Amino acid sequence: MQIIDIIIFIIYFAAMIGVGVHFYKKNDNLDDYYVAGRSMTSWHIGLSVVATDVGGGFSIGLGGLGFMIGLAGSWMLFTGLIGAWLSAVVLIPIVTKLSNKHRFFTLPQIFGHYYGAKVALLAGIISTIGYIGFTSSQLLAGAKLASATFVEVDLNMALIVMGIVAVVYTGIGGLKAVIYTDTIQWIILMAGLVFIGIPVAYFAIGGIDTIRATLGPEFLSMSNITWQQLVNWAVTIIPIWFVGMTLYQRIYASKSEQQAKKAWFIAGLFEWPVMAFMGVILGLFSRVAYDNGMFAELGYAAGAAIDPEMGLPILLNTVLPAGLMGLMLSAYFSAILSTADSCLMAASGNMQTDILDKFFHFHHDTSSQLKISQLVTIAIGILAIFLAMSMTNVLELMLYSYAFMVSGLFVPILAGLYGKNPDKMAALASMVIGGTTTLTLVLFDFNRPFNLDENIFGISASFVVYFGVKLIRRFFNGQQNINRSAA
Repeated sequence: MQIIDIIIFIIYFAAMIGVGVHFYKKNDNLDDYYVAGRSMTSWHIGLSVVATDVGGGFSIGLGGLGFMIGLAGSWMLFTGLIGAWLSAVVLIPIVTKLSNKHRFFTLPQIFGHYYGAKVALLAGIISTIGYIGFTSSQLLAGAKLASATFVEVDLNMALIVMGIVAVVYTGIGGLKAVIYTDTIQWIILMAGLVFIGIPVAYFAIGGIDTIRATLGPEFLSMSNITWQQLVNWAVTIIPIWFVGMTLYQRIYASKSEQQAKKAWFIAGLFEWPVMAFMGVILGLFSRVAYDNGMFAELGYAAGAAIDPEMGLPILLNTVLPAGLMGLMLSAYFSAILSTADSCLMAASGNMQTDILDKFFHFHHDTSSQLKISQLVTIAIGILAIFLAMSMTNVLELMLYSYAFMVSGLFVPILAGLYGKNPDKMAALASMVIGGTTTLTLVLFDFNRPFNLDENIFGISASFVVYFGVKLIRRFFNGQQNINRSAA
């Protein structure tokens, strides 16, 4: 790493912190801090949504998929397109009306609206845990990238540096700082991939002839994937568009329903095909470089053990000259921070609004509320850093964080938003059983039919429990009414 690359990094990180300081001075109340004053337009929201959803975990994870299976790895983000467009049509109209009427800050407040305080509290706990884990996965993605580039920096040191930057500008600036930095970061990432990463790497590895000579035809095929993997991605990723706290915050932050829906359509297109193919193509390029011995000087000779997710950062370290290296890595750090900051804000909002307020009943003035929220955000960020130090696989950690939330929250939120007579006890039972089922399968690694994702069984259990409990309660309530009438 040359001095010019280090200077570029310093400028980039200073700019991100500067945005946080700017909005720190402009935030007047919790509306500003947690939902950006409810005044954001579609392009800012749309770019923030895709930057949050794709981010560093998927960027590095997509590179790993491209390394292992080639272009077919792009199907993972096709499920993001489906989720974005589906939720734009069926979710945003309902949520916008609720937000306008009740001035919500969080997703669990919707659970409270339909099911009551106990269900809202449990939803807040589940969402908080999920987003702390997801924040950790993004910091881990950044640390992997940094440690592969700065050989003198180990993984834990990289985690600490990434964490401090993300926590500082997010903690002091709130959601407006997050959305504006997301916009800047996404533009940096797109420019870096289009104008630097892909063209430089393509010519460095020898172009299409070398790609075809090095890899089997399956790497260039869109069918190099099993139906089980497609189902696993779909059931894990599509539902998050209905239970993601980061997404609800952006619906609340949108100026209007139309602005929010337009933002979701923009985000879907950027997910697939734009980002999906960029990510797996660079991962595929890294596989070609690895197989041809281009990583040998860094200790990764052809045939040597290598983490597929490390292929992309090692490729960038190998082929990019001074200056371009700094710009390209800044682009990837942008992707990582754009998700880490959003997940940190989501976890903070859940912790402050849905948990701490319920136990401690804060009734401070506006200034004190802001300070408490900032301290909560910083404390959660520190916890996420320590959690990341104990994890090793970015995509696995991220998808498990998704799965934990989806299994517990997906069925009850759909039943509340679209069903009739939402049942509090059924919701509580389905949240506990859904999340517990998924976690049990993950922790004990039970064999599953067709090797389907644990989340499928968690959602199925949640569905059965919700409607089973509801039917049983309806039956017993009916019997009690009959007995009262008879008496």
